[in-house]
Amino acid sequence: MNKAHATALRSLLETQTIASLGTLHDGEPFVSMVPFALLPGGAGFIVHVSQLASHTKDMLENSDVSLLVIALPGPEVSPQATARITIQGRAIALEDSGPGHAMAKEAYLSRFPQSAMTFGLADFSLFAIRPRTIRFIGGFAQALSISPETLAEAFGKP
Repeated sequence: MNKAHATALRSLLETQTIASLGTLHDGEPFVSMVPFALLPGGAGFIVHVSQLASHTKDMLENSDVSLLVIALPGPEVSPQATARITIQGRAIALEDSGPGHAMAKEAYLSRFPQSAMTFGLADFSLFAIRPRTIRFIGGFAQALSISPETLAEAFGKP
């Protein structure tokens, strides 16, 4: 990944706060909206979701998920040239006292401080989404398949 692509990737993930989350729901594809935060060093993604939501039940039944993050469209950019990233990975429920929970909670709350009260609700849980495959489209004719390690490098983790 060149420097321009790394900059575009960081910009996309740092400025957009909502992802489309794809899960399997009763054996069928299901897409919902989730706010997301990044783990430090680009090591993965964090979502904080209610046990009442279909996507939470889906992730508990089948941890294979996909996230899609898209830049805001503008009149000067065609839809095909809109920056976007698709992550296919595994959703891992983080137990309150388990490893990584405190770091994930801090990352999420630093991005969404208004969500602090939901951490006091018994039906909300943190999930880490660990990427397996990543497809980044930086613009028209700028498609790249990158590894989780390359994603981490784009965020400064060697």
